[in-house]
Amino acid sequence: MSSAQGLLAGKVAVVTGGAQGIGFAIAQRYVAEGARVLLGDIDLTAAQGAAAELGGDDVARAVRCDVSNYADVREMLNAAVDAFGSLDILVNNAGITRDATMRKMTEDEFDQVIAVHLKGAWNGTKLASLIMREQGSGVIINMSSISGKVGMMGQTNYSAAKAGIVGLTKAAAKELAHLGVRVNAIQPGLIRTAMTEAMPQKVWDDKMAEIPMGRAGEPDEIAKVCVFYASDLSSYMTGTIAEVTGGRHI
Repeated sequence: MSSAQGLLAGKVAVVTGGAQGIGFAIAQRYVAEGARVLLGDIDLTAAQGAAAELGGDDVARAVRCDVSNYADVREMLNAAVDAFGSLDILVNNAGITRDATMRKMTEDEFDQVIAVHLKGAWNGTKLASLIMREQGSGVIINMSSISGKVGMMGQTNYSAAKAGIVGLTKAAAKELAHLGVRVNAIQPGLIRTAMTEAMPQKVWDDKMAEIPMGRAGEPDEIAKVCVFYASDLSSYMTGTIAEVTGGRHI
């Protein structure tokens, strides 16, 4: 499909955590569907390399952004408008893990994960909505996790943050619907990325055993759902949560 006729032709998207993994896969799909993309990432060098791989300045730019920092997020979104003329899509994807049982987890490990995932998603949702409401249109996609549905051992911080993103998404969807702005969330299951492939083999095998489809997902399988939510294919959907898990925890 040529970009001129893509599902996102003429759209401008910002993807946080866009330098690698799921974020980069989303950016690739968005560019293929005709969007211009700004990658926000804590690692500017990696984000610049990713933007170059996507096609360079005409279609992709990179900025350093700590999503837990309100001013950083505002500057990132403004950079997209300055570079490409609008802000049509925001994917709040940036994330970290600091896994430990609650007994061993430090207060700092809890605070860091809440700050990046939950406050980061709130920063993006609030600041993007201020721009989008002026246009009368826009789409915000928040990356939750199946951990936010079921809770995972060793992830009281991550599970709490990802469940919080569901509540944030639904509340924001109600506030913004009359302004033409849609807000939805995605809950990936076990997706094959550098982060998940670093798991001990037994942990990986235990998770695989829970998946009816019998395999891990690929980053592009999340990206395709992000295209759906960003495009008019989902024009009557807001406040929804898509589980992309191969049937795990249904």
